[in-house]
Amino acid sequence: MSDSYRDLIAWQKAKSVALDVYRCTRRFPRDEVYGLSSQMRRAAVSVPSNIAEGKGRYSRKEFVQFLYHARGSLLELQTQLSIARDLDYIDFAAFKSLESQTEELGRILNGLITRFQVSTPRVS
Repeated sequence: MSDSYRDLIAWQKAKSVALDVYRCTRRFPRDEVYGLSSQMRRAAVSVPSNIAEGKGRYSRKEFVQFLYHARGSLLELQTQLSIARDLDYIDFAAFKSLESQTEELGRILNGLITRFQVSTPRVS
């Protein structure tokens, strides 16, 4: 494994997604500041945060567990993006861009989980 979580492509892409979510949610209606906007931001920040925290853990098994948490937060974010799009809070181009980024990040996380998984059972 690399020395720093910052070296992980998954962390780099997750951080980029989080920044894009923050930029996107700035345009949400004012009454969504504590609603969907806040939930999306928390889920988006949770992805790189869990990758970083897992990288700092002692064992591969713990790292994988935090990668699962990151993947769960990513799936939350994808759901929230879909809801925001259905409510016309996000234009189609921004939605497609974030959707594409989150799908790529999901594939990267799945690859990391597979690579570092010791004998942790897979949750379906």
